[in-house]
Amino acid sequence: MSELIYYLVPLLLVFVSIRLYVRAGRKRSGLHSAILQEAVEAGLTEPPSLHPVVDLSVCMGSGACVRACPEKALGIIDGKGVLINPTHCIGHGACAPACPVGAIRLVFGTAKRGVDIPQVTPDFETNVPGIFIAGELGGMGLIRNAVRQGTRAIEAIAKRPRAKADFDVVIVGAGPAGISASLAAKEAGLRYVTIEQEDSLGGTTYHYPRNKLVMTAPMKLPLVGEIRLREVSKEQLMDIWLGVLEKARPNIRFGERMESIVPETGAFVVKSSRGAYRTSSVLLAIGRRGTPRKLGASGEEQSKVVYRLIEADQYRRRKVLVVGGGDSALEAALDVSEEPGTTVTLSYRGRAFDRVKPKNRARLEEAIASCRIQQILESTVREIGPDKVILAKGDGTVELPNDAVIVCAGGELPTPMLKKIGIQVETHYGT
Repeated sequence: MSELIYYLVPLLLVFVSIRLYVRAGRKRSGLHSAILQEAVEAGLTEPPSLHPVVDLSVCMGSGACVRACPEKALGIIDGKGVLINPTHCIGHGACAPACPVGAIRLVFGTAKRGVDIPQVTPDFETNVPGIFIAGELGGMGLIRNAVRQGTRAIEAIAKRPRAKADFDVVIVGAGPAGISASLAAKEAGLRYVTIEQEDSLGGTTYHYPRNKLVMTAPMKLPLVGEIRLREVSKEQLMDIWLGVLEKARPNIRFGERMESIVPETGAFVVKSSRGAYRTSSVLLAIGRRGTPRKLGASGEEQSKVVYRLIEADQYRRRKVLVVGGGDSALEAALDVSEEPGTTVTLSYRGRAFDRVKPKNRARLEEAIASCRIQQILESTVREIGPDKVILAKGDGTVELPNDAVIVCAGGELPTPMLKKIGIQVETHYGT
């Protein structure tokens, strides 16, 4: 009898452990299924950036990808990895290397939404020898990735033969990729210059509304060292970049816009709004904002229409329409709504805000509940008058009194400029 108990006790423990494991798995699967269903019902199904595709025939449901994702975008349903919160995914890419069986591919775009990505080598050189692309323009939107790419591109440029030119490299753009590239070029002793069309550092960050939260991660900058960050405000991040500028003093010329790149024998001439530079290589770190996307509405040319929010207090006691469905639009509307006496309306052509962070969505819901913001979904701007706007919604129109319009509809990717230079651009549909 004692011998039977000796064998039964371990078996019982194994049985109980398996039961508990299966029960926990079912509970987790149910929770993740509910999250996915909520996302589908809300129309939040399109990931905004690089995102994972799970090969279900290979996935073993270890959950390693779920634990690796800092945005809680992945879950386990019926023992398989699933992107349950597509709009939470911002391209960290930590899930793919974490998978023990290699079941995850990282892709751009989906079957519904294509993404234009310039072709580059692992060293970020395009099909045009001597022209490199780093940062957001290449499809990777994270600050840490942009910093790493800018540094890597300069390492490759430093190995190229030096042509008879005034510069080894002209860097276009002073966002994270451009800053890191400038520092790396200075560290490598290259003859370089960086031109930036804005009057300050920061790239896309420069256009963010006041107090916008920026997600980042620890990063290493040449000449500066490691900067450990996780979530900071726009102002804090700009202070960091300005501190880097003061400490390292890279050769960056602000308020200078690139106008064209002209190939010459063994070199390029970069023409800008202030002159021309003959260089062996060019590094494009210009981001994906490009030219602000216009609405195409009557009256859009008026001075009361702007394409970015810098200071919210200028809209105090005014009737403001904010147009757009991304984080920038929500944050602009929220910032303006906090000013005394403002009336804020948020117009978006979609039926849900499918490209925003959960924190912003929660803040918007609170602002709507407290009547600080009126939202009009599935609407487009038809006409902008001196003191009113007319929105098209369904089969009818909505007329609103208006003093100002803030358009946050993103920018047009500079694809024509890239193609004119000869750079090949591919449209990715999740493959």
